[in-house]
Amino acid sequence: MGGEWIAIDWGTSNFRAWLMAGNDVLDKRSASCGLLHVEPGRFDSTLKMLLGEWVESGSPMIAMAGMVGSQQGWYEVDYCPLPASTDSLLTHSKKFTTSWGSEAWIVPGIRKAPNGDIPDVMRGEEVQLFGLSLLEGIVDFRAILPGTHSKHARMKKREIVDFSTYMTGELFHVLITHSLLGRALPDAVVDDSAFLRGVAASRRNAALSQLLFSARTLRLSGEIPPESVSDYLSGLLIGMEFCTDNTGLVWLVGSTALTRRYQLAANAFGIQTRCIDGDRCFIAGMQSLQQQLAEKQNGQL
Repeated sequence: MGGEWIAIDWGTSNFRAWLMAGNDVLDKRSASCGLLHVEPGRFDSTLKMLLGEWVESGSPMIAMAGMVGSQQGWYEVDYCPLPASTDSLLTHSKKFTTSWGSEAWIVPGIRKAPNGDIPDVMRGEEVQLFGLSLLEGIVDFRAILPGTHSKHARMKKREIVDFSTYMTGELFHVLITHSLLGRALPDAVVDDSAFLRGVAASRRNAALSQLLFSARTLRLSGEIPPESVSDYLSGLLIGMEFCTDNTGLVWLVGSTALTRRYQLAANAFGIQTRCIDGDRCFIAGMQSLQQQLAEKQNGQL
């Protein structure tokens, strides 16, 4: 397997890996085997099982990012402070060797620790941001990375200089699954009008806890059918993200389904957006880091 290497995004719930040859993707695999599914002390054996034949006849270099470097991960890798560049990520990376002989690296996340303000952290999204910068040839931009914990980030001169986290995806799941708002709902249907009604509601000058209850009252009044409640709630929560300052072009980085939703909400706010696939950005970011890691290993840095 000469010249091949493996890029891994290992999160709390999911595992994704790409077998690479230089900048080319040879193979991909994913599994619902995030950190929550790995027993303590079993990361090495779990990774070997997940990679299978990729490591049976060789020991390719492995570059990992995401929650695998958290307190609950394989190794705790300290966060890199802002402003963060690829050089600073490499400086804070953790290097080790797997039981089968692969040299492995875990890329650190990023910490925002402003004086007197609320601290914030990210792990994995920083790789996508650097990948976006490389793919589009841009050095100054704003981006939203939708997900369980949506990230709003700003890059300047190819350094991440600021970001904020919104628990939009997780809050939606909790409300639909465990609250009165989602009780006894039929299977959801795609309803853009209900979604946009939720976006419009998010613009009202009211507390979120008050606005959320409208998902219940509009259902009771028959103004929103039960099968459209989830889309209304999604629009309300996503719309709240756009109530912050998002002037100028905003990049949306993620899956097609999620970025479409965020683009609908952004259009309602008059915000210009462009969408890009999150996996493409992750791979591009990891390619750049892997090349620099390989040069560092060869003593060229």
